[in-house]
Amino acid sequence: MKINRFLAFPLLGLLLFLGIGQADAQQQIEQRCQQNIAARPATFEPGGIILTSFDGDSLWVYDIDNATRYPLPETRPCLANCHLSPDANWLTYLNAQTGVFGMMRVDGTQRTPLVAGAASDVQWWSADEILVWTPDHRAYLRSLDALDVEESREYLPASSAIAIQPGGTYALTLSSINGTISRALVNLEDDESTPILLAPDRPYFNAASWSPDGRQLAYVGRGALDPEVNLVGAELFVIQPGSAIPRQLTYFSSAYGAVRINGFVPDSLSWSPDGTQIAFWVIELLGADVEANTGTAEIHVVDVTTGQVTAYCGFVTNEHTPNPSRLVWSPDGTHLALAGNVPGDDRGYLLLALNLENGVFTELSEGIFPALGRPDVVAWGLRP
Repeated sequence: MKINRFLAFPLLGLLLFLGIGQADAQQQIEQRCQQNIAARPATFEPGGIILTSFDGDSLWVYDIDNATRYPLPETRPCLANCHLSPDANWLTYLNAQTGVFGMMRVDGTQRTPLVAGAASDVQWWSADEILVWTPDHRAYLRSLDALDVEESREYLPASSAIAIQPGGTYALTLSSINGTISRALVNLEDDESTPILLAPDRPYFNAASWSPDGRQLAYVGRGALDPEVNLVGAELFVIQPGSAIPRQLTYFSSAYGAVRINGFVPDSLSWSPDGTQIAFWVIELLGADVEANTGTAEIHVVDVTTGQVTAYCGFVTNEHTPNPSRLVWSPDGTHLALAGNVPGDDRGYLLLALNLENGVFTELSEGIFPALGRPDVVAWGLRP
């Protein structure tokens, strides 16, 4: 990031986004910049299991407590199709031999098939129910206590939905308004309700994710015009189901100028397990080409309640297009795991853990493999 543009201005106040214009408020951004990547100590806290890939064939376990790693048989590298359970004990996955979605403990044990028929994804809707997406984009709920009962399927009217509320019936949908594709919040159970328009669906400016408890939807919307590059950058907003008024969380247009938030993958905003914070990458825009004319990417975390933004500049990267590395929370919400290639060290992609309190990046392991085109961390769970 260019130092002269990425400066924090004094805090003058936070404004609500009312859908009638973009307020150019200013925002204080705390910088936590420990410059050196720390070596892993003998004991690293918090412990647990991190799932990633160290080759192109399988999903791997990295056991933090024992500093060991091993591949999981009958698995394949996965990103979007592997989901950590709300209690951080289980993972949904696609069996590489049978083609059936199942769940397993994060160490690869206690495997259970979940879906007998065709499915394109299986997500957690609650602690004891799963949300199944079919290849023809239908969605249904199924209780984990009645997996063998075909009649237990509860279909949802989700033809236009792209992200369904955990534990609820609201969904992020796509709508065409005067030839423009826009994102909207819709109550799937109420045909009479009016969709709440949120923002245009623009590639590289459309990241959105539900909080773990389903109480809030975070999404990327439009910022103010940056006259230096003649671009409208990205800002982060949240909205509660049942509300018509989103709340703006970030004001990067004033602090930095035009930026991107994350990359091409829409479902990439990373909520903390308790739903109080969101982690994401901020990428400076230097010109009209939002893929090529960019600066470095830097991790930011925003407190959803206070709006306080913290930037972690001990590790920055230019490897952010089409997507930067996923940011995965530790179960206790104190750390983020990611794959990072430290410039100039010729060691490839490292498994890094960021301590959010002090800004220290610690190297846990090396050799993460870009199995699906990019190196990534899948999940951070609890040891059985």
